[in-house]
Amino acid sequence: MNTTMAITLIGMVSIAVVGVSGRRPRSGELGEWTVGKRKFSTFTTWFLQAGEAFTTFSFLGLAGIAFGGGVAAAFALCYLAINFILQYFTAPRMRELGRKGGYLTQADFFTDRYRSPLLGKVVAVVGAVFLLPYLQLQITGLGMIVQLATGSRTGGNLSMVLATVLTVAFVLWSGIRGIARVAYLKDALMIFGLVVLLIGVAVSVRGGIGGLFETVRDSHPQLLTFHQEGYDATFFVTAVIISGIGGGLGTMAHLWPPVLAAVSGRALRKNAVWLPLYQIALGIPVIVGFAGILMLKPGSPANSVALTLAGQTLPGWLVGVVAVAAASAAMVPSAAIVVGISSLLSRNLLSARNERTQLRTNHLCVVAAAALALVLGLTRPGLLSDLLLLTYGGLTQLAPAIVMGLARKVRLDAVPALLGILTGVGVLIWLTFGSVDVGTVDTGLIALVPNLVVTAVAQLVVRSRSLAAVPAEAN
Repeated sequence: MNTTMAITLIGMVSIAVVGVSGRRPRSGELGEWTVGKRKFSTFTTWFLQAGEAFTTFSFLGLAGIAFGGGVAAAFALCYLAINFILQYFTAPRMRELGRKGGYLTQADFFTDRYRSPLLGKVVAVVGAVFLLPYLQLQITGLGMIVQLATGSRTGGNLSMVLATVLTVAFVLWSGIRGIARVAYLKDALMIFGLVVLLIGVAVSVRGGIGGLFETVRDSHPQLLTFHQEGYDATFFVTAVIISGIGGGLGTMAHLWPPVLAAVSGRALRKNAVWLPLYQIALGIPVIVGFAGILMLKPGSPANSVALTLAGQTLPGWLVGVVAVAAASAAMVPSAAIVVGISSLLSRNLLSARNERTQLRTNHLCVVAAAALALVLGLTRPGLLSDLLLLTYGGLTQLAPAIVMGLARKVRLDAVPALLGILTGVGVLIWLTFGSVDVGTVDTGLIALVPNLVVTAVAQLVVRSRSLAAVPAEAN
């Protein structure tokens, strides 16, 4: 075992130890495990909400897009800005409704606001199904990170298993409190790892960062425009819109517990104002991706750019530190996603009679979801590649019903909301698996159009029937 691998494994175990140190819920109830006592401070909520900004995508995907698509990688910075603007208005309202209605999950919102347990169950299924590939991405990405950092495929697989077991352990023990505790460490590691990587690249590339972009401008000017194959202006605009809607309107179930656990709406608004500071750090993988254009051979695997450059520019022990930082960026989001999936299944789909039974069922769902994602990551890493494209697009189909449900008075009925969601999801699946050529337009955005049309038409039908029934009853 080399130094890099040893540091990586020790780091992952340390992350789990920090998570286990979070206070174990004494009540044995799902509510305490999922949202605590709804009194998380601004500081704690900050790190819980920030967890979604730093994932394995930050290390692997963002640098890879910059390597192959140039400035198109900036879409991540743009959609996050939209996310935080929308969250300034939506998150406090979600928390307010959650406190009054006792929500623990996203599906609770649908059940309560639309007075439809069936709608809640459908949303629970949609949320769990479309979050599963996102969970598998984090686990598979972690294995890739360790493999690239150590040069050992066996080490990568071992790390996937170890990280999954450790994540499940601290999630079962501490719930959201453990995730919050680890989030502090994870963000510190991420910032340190990215800065170290940036310094290594800046020292190694000719002319430093300034010279890097001058060289790219002269030798690869097309990368500074939206004219790369697959990364044109249409991709950029539609990806920003669909991702901004998805995150800003709370369509992803694992984003709800941090909001519901916040001490106040004011805390959430303050975070929405200051969380965009994290986008500064996300600029580092973009710079690293551009450096890869000059320092790596053409045709190199895009997702390996960041870790390959780390291996070329940093000593082994520092590569290990960067790998630990990247591992934390997989473990913390994985923990949050597991909580989101398991809570939906145990509380809304299986609907156990009391909270203690819900908690036991929830723990089984945690193990099952993590195990399924791990098995797919080890045996069929490409199996969910198409489904992964549906994650944001599929969950965005919940957006119209969420917006209507956040209003003071819900003017949309449950049946139209349900039909709209099913239509959007159905169209999205057809576009993705039916080999329909839509160019670089995001399929989730296309599917949102029939979703809205069906919702509107169904609502008109329901209301017209209601109005027609009133005179009949009067007579």
